[in-house]
Amino acid sequence: MALNRLSNLWKLAGLFLHFGTTAFGGPVAHLALMEQEIVVKRGWLSRSEFLELLDTAVFIPGSNPTKMALLIGYRRGGWLGLLLGGICFILPATFIVGVIAWAYITYGKLPLSEGLFYGIKPVAIAVMVQAMWTLGQRTIRTWLLAIVGTGALVAGFYGVDLVMILLVAGLLMLAARATGQAVQVAAAGAAPLPSSVPGFKLLSTAGTLAPFSAWPMFLFFLKVGCVMFGSGYVLVAFLHTDFVEHRQWLTGGQLLDAVAVGQFTPGPWLTAVTFVGYLLGGPEAALLATAAIFLPVFVLCATCEPLISSLRQSRLAGGFLAGVNVASLAILAVVTWRLGAVALVDWLTISLAVAAAVWLLFYRVNSTWLILAGAAVGLARFVFQNGF
Repeated sequence: MALNRLSNLWKLAGLFLHFGTTAFGGPVAHLALMEQEIVVKRGWLSRSEFLELLDTAVFIPGSNPTKMALLIGYRRGGWLGLLLGGICFILPATFIVGVIAWAYITYGKLPLSEGLFYGIKPVAIAVMVQAMWTLGQRTIRTWLLAIVGTGALVAGFYGVDLVMILLVAGLLMLAARATGQAVQVAAAGAAPLPSSVPGFKLLSTAGTLAPFSAWPMFLFFLKVGCVMFGSGYVLVAFLHTDFVEHRQWLTGGQLLDAVAVGQFTPGPWLTAVTFVGYLLGGPEAALLATAAIFLPVFVLCATCEPLISSLRQSRLAGGFLAGVNVASLAILAVVTWRLGAVALVDWLTISLAVAAAVWLLFYRVNSTWLILAGAAVGLARFVFQNGF
């Protein structure tokens, strides 16, 4: 029995280490790959069991693939399986992003690097547009949700606290359910599956104005990890409001670079915070930021599954989640608009963003390839302008 359990844990760790090292393309691609490997190929779960876990993940904040890694690990190997599944999925990407962040700090001011990121930033905007489109399709199901979303959009543009926007939108939809309004809202939040399926020295190159401190950064990422429903890209809105506008620890361009790095590296997209942490305080801050953003999902997946099983049957909980999700969409739209002004600076960057959006939305091309293509365009422009 003990040997069999050890064998299961070993196989589980190996599989999620493989996912964390080779899984590109974002949450939808990650979930499809998990279904293929775990349901179809290995038979560890039935499709109904897999979808049941995905429904459970909806009620937990954080990235859906990470939540699935934890829940599948728990189903296969208990607490130790949960830890192995999550750590093995997150760790490879954390290391890869850390190396990229080191190179960015070391070589980021070289003209060649600036040329590369010139072409990457517009594609990052297109990726965020795709995230908005995907989230909008599964959240705006009624006129009431559209009205709540519009209110959240206006509040976002006027600088209302993001947590407050999410909370008020959720409470409004909960109240609509509680008063018995005939509103059919979807308690959605999971990406749809395909049919087959103390302070540190500031290292940032931004010339920042506010002094960096590790403890506020840790608390910030811990807070975001607790409220990040709907889409992981809501993290970008929190980072833009707090780190770019309020504290001035980052520039808008650096934030877009973090989005791009998180997108074209394997494993969970949220390891973009590793990049941000490294820019601000080196390896120690990178590890601290990564631990903070993922800690809530580990705790909630380990402790709240029985409660979530009952929440899945609750119309009130479903209404609250629907409101939070539509507010997440509005917040994402606000930050995409603002970062677009940073990335789309001429006809070439606008053309890159439009082309990338078309390929993402209509042809479902893996975003990793588009980011690499954007980098190639930026490099070609640099070579052409400099005559070599």
